[in-house]
Amino acid sequence: MRQLDLLEPSLENDNRQNFLNAVISGLSQETKVLPTAYLYDARGSALFEEITILDEYYQTRAEIEILTKCAVEWMSSFAPDTVLVEFGSGSSTKTEILLAASAMITAYAAIDVSQAALDAAEARLAMRFPELDIAPLIGDFTAVALPSRFAARPHAGFFPGSTIGNLTPAQAKDLLGSFGSILGQPSPLLIGIDLHKDADRLVAAYDDARGVTAAFNLNLLRRINRELDGNFNLDGFKHLAKYDPHLSRIEMHLVSRQSQAVSIAGHTFSFAKGETIHTENSYKYSIDGFRQLAEEAGWQPDMVWTDDEQLFAVHALVYE
Repeated sequence: MRQLDLLEPSLENDNRQNFLNAVISGLSQETKVLPTAYLYDARGSALFEEITILDEYYQTRAEIEILTKCAVEWMSSFAPDTVLVEFGSGSSTKTEILLAASAMITAYAAIDVSQAALDAAEARLAMRFPELDIAPLIGDFTAVALPSRFAARPHAGFFPGSTIGNLTPAQAKDLLGSFGSILGQPSPLLIGIDLHKDADRLVAAYDDARGVTAAFNLNLLRRINRELDGNFNLDGFKHLAKYDPHLSRIEMHLVSRQSQAVSIAGHTFSFAKGETIHTENSYKYSIDGFRQLAEEAGWQPDMVWTDDEQLFAVHALVYE
């Protein structure tokens, strides 16, 4: 779970139009969908940070456990003045583990769709690592241009949080290919992957008892109301998380509680009782399955680490 591929929309110019176009297109389909990236406005990003510390949401704890024990090993061969490029940096909390573990990293390019998250992370990291050259970059991490001052320096990529699971395997291969193009050859990449496990545990991680994930999902409708003149009744929809064993993925939906019509910027959409809006996927992998996918995308699998319960894996890949 984490943001994917679109600029953070706002009320201005092309960004608002991109948001509107995506919403109209998604709700016009036979099976209604909304892009996962738009879950992450300022409130959505804050709610996601709450999710990461919930008892049910094992992913963050497991990945932090792994990073704490693998960071030094992964970075042991880094060249001096390496630029760490993080795709979807969020709060950059996990990044601190890497920055503290190696003096070889002297610059950090943080790419995210949330300006608020970038601002907060930059302020915190600048206090702890005053010599670090920090470049916060808002936008699409598949195409963002790194600052020219980083061009001649070695790069290393970081993509934590099992964010790649939001994509289909075919999309994941394309994304890995774009990372290779951004980082250049040869470059290492550290990436977090959620592993196959019991369906009940998976569903609980995306439908917590406190209802934080439900609020996170429903916030997308609130955002449409605020930014696109929508009139969604949030009480008319409920959060649903379910596991598809054939596709090995968790799905998040918003389910209409009754027959209703919704207006968005002059467009009207009808919902039958029980009809859903599909808002997110989270694919789960085996270790060997992900290594194969990475190879198909042009990356050489290197080391892999898991937490003690083997719930989560962190893969080291090399683009060469």
